[in-house]
Amino acid sequence: MFTTPEKTSLVYLYDSEILRIEAWGPNALRIRATHEASLPTEDWALTEPLPEQNNVSIQINDDQASIRNGKISATVSQYGVLAIADDTGKVLLEEYSRTHVDRKDPKCSSLNISAREFQPRLGSDSWHLRARFEADADEQIFGMGQYQQPCLDLKGVDLELAQRNSQASIPFAVSSRGYGFLWNNPAVGRAVFGKNVTTFEALSTRVLDYWVVAGDTPAEIVRAYGKAVGTVPEMPEYGLGFWQCKLRYQTQEELLEVAREHKRRGLPMDVLVVDFFHWPKEGEWKFDPTFWPDPDSMISELKSLGIELMVSVWPTVDRRSENYDEMLAKGLLVRQDRGWRISMDFGTGNCIHFDPTNPAARKYVWNKAKANYYDKGVRIFWLDEAEPEYTVYDFDIYRYHAGPNLMIGNSYPVRYSQGFYEGMKEAGQDKILNLVRCAWAGSQKYGALLWSGDVASSWSSFRSQLAAGLNAGLAGISWWTTDIGGFHGGDPKDPAFRELLVRWFQWGAFCPVFRLHGDREPKQPRHGDTGGSWCLSGAPNEVWSYGDEVYEICKTYLALRETLRSYVREVMHEAHVHGDPVIRPVFYEFPRDPQAWKSTEEYMFGSKYLVAPILKPGQRQREIRLPNGADWRRLSKQGKLEGEVLRGGDVVTVDAPLDYMPVFERA
Repeated sequence: MFTTPEKTSLVYLYDSEILRIEAWGPNALRIRATHEASLPTEDWALTEPLPEQNNVSIQINDDQASIRNGKISATVSQYGVLAIADDTGKVLLEEYSRTHVDRKDPKCSSLNISAREFQPRLGSDSWHLRARFEADADEQIFGMGQYQQPCLDLKGVDLELAQRNSQASIPFAVSSRGYGFLWNNPAVGRAVFGKNVTTFEALSTRVLDYWVVAGDTPAEIVRAYGKAVGTVPEMPEYGLGFWQCKLRYQTQEELLEVAREHKRRGLPMDVLVVDFFHWPKEGEWKFDPTFWPDPDSMISELKSLGIELMVSVWPTVDRRSENYDEMLAKGLLVRQDRGWRISMDFGTGNCIHFDPTNPAARKYVWNKAKANYYDKGVRIFWLDEAEPEYTVYDFDIYRYHAGPNLMIGNSYPVRYSQGFYEGMKEAGQDKILNLVRCAWAGSQKYGALLWSGDVASSWSSFRSQLAAGLNAGLAGISWWTTDIGGFHGGDPKDPAFRELLVRWFQWGAFCPVFRLHGDREPKQPRHGDTGGSWCLSGAPNEVWSYGDEVYEICKTYLALRETLRSYVREVMHEAHVHGDPVIRPVFYEFPRDPQAWKSTEEYMFGSKYLVAPILKPGQRQREIRLPNGADWRRLSKQGKLEGEVLRGGDVVTVDAPLDYMPVFERA
């Protein structure tokens, strides 16, 4: 049975299922289905105010019904099978159904496979959900967040919809067929973009919920998504330059000396970082006075040097910490359905994560951070462990204030960012930016700068970061960064690692945020014997730590980033207003160029620069195809244009000595 409860929605009812299709922003539809008595009320990522819907039309016939909203329409058969098309009639997305209910249907089959499979979880009021769609073998799929693999095109890829260290599941996909698809469900699950069928899966849920938008270009699609789920705030000025970090500065004086040396050498630095275990115990969000005796004067000196201090915040609470008993009593910690209540045993303590899906827990942790950091002058936080990271990823045993982890767990990083964003906003801060190790759809509007986690210091890992950053940008995360040189390992005295560091550093200068970090080898001697002193510092990780040749190259690229500062500011403004990614696949700017869709080792930095990172050891030349639709000139490492004007569509071979990464400016 078809009904139209409002002028902007179409409902199909059969047996216990409710299927609702409604206009949700220009050229977009939201599709929900459930076997509950009524649709659940959560909007999850779709919380932005909707514009008035005034061009929606609905038709109901004997054997089908349809709804149209601008460039997009959906048709539902009398058997409940859904197909979505654009304004030319081209089918964009069609449910995969193989039954024998209609013998006139060419897809009539005895397989008895339903498009929307709600498999009851016995003894529970939730379902194991599978949503199946017809697959186009020639379709290309991009986005979906950050995964540690080198594929930019996700066709044929199997993705876990779950949060892990270095993996951020942000389930928005951009299709080469001209649509964007948001799986608006924070349940743990899978997405498989097969050649025969596309499947989205939620292991525990009460509702199928997705959003589809039609667009003529990838930019139109991504911008529509930004309007539906939110865009990043305006970038503060200190986000535009260089960030210095390592695991870890152990004392206040050590950190200050790094800042002073940068300034003595005339090197730019916008942000300097106090990494983890600067606190007495996990769950005590404050400086350990043994090693940080006067944070007020430290922060004041850094500000006088034009440097903002970022401090690491973890969501873990040690059972021995001063806040544990109170947080336990007030119900502010993640619970467990079975086993001993411990979610992380890193370091010296048995810890439980705080629960940011609980508004009271968000407020509690922010108030601690405000009193001990913000009120001293800290204006940027490193929200680490935001997945959250569990010692064992038993997703089915953890339970949050908002529901079981299996059902809503992917939203944890959104609420973590939200707590600090709202606290900083209430404190009067305007431009808010926090570094976070995980994200989900909508995290960006809470000032989340995603970084790619604790990745390996290797060439293969370096290559994967390029795909991770580009796909995260298409999934709405305009602000993205990575640990230059990788996190795990790397000896500053090793010539092979020095080459990797240089190539990563050159690329970092053309990333949204330019940030050096890592846990270098060998470990440094222990300093003290209390608090977090057990967590040893890695080897030096400043630009002068890698020998004279590397230092001179790093100096050049630090200066180059500064020459680009006004341009980066403009691109960041575009991200705020429209939701555009800062780093973009070539096809984002040149969608009419078929070869641009095949470009996987070059990308656009904003709309102006074509960047060709060096991704292999020993490589000293690169073959580059210049996108068709513009003329190009090569950018020198000093930021000046050089050489002749080159035509789009040309393939050029460019020298890439160790001190140069090829970049071209759009003429």
